[in-house]
Amino acid sequence: MEKEELKEKVYAYMLKYKGKKKLKEKDVCKGVSGEAGIGADEVKKALREMIDAGKLMYSYAGGASSVEIPSEEYLREKGLI
Repeated sequence: MEKEELKEKVYAYMLKYKGKKKLKEKDVCKGVSGEAGIGADEVKKALREMIDAGKLMYSYAGGASSVEIPSEEYLREKGLI
């Protein structure tokens, strides 16, 4: 599977749960690898690249971290859009 196609699958998976459930990095890796039939390590690499590029972000609440799609306000604040 191409890297960009995998990133699209990760983003689609994140959109499915946006506003419904806080997803940990591990949850995203398991979910996408199960749907796409590829290794969790490949998903993790794609996820990290998306976080580095600003397409996804880590958030921290109550001592737990999760991965989420950043809001437009956050992206404007960071100068990404």
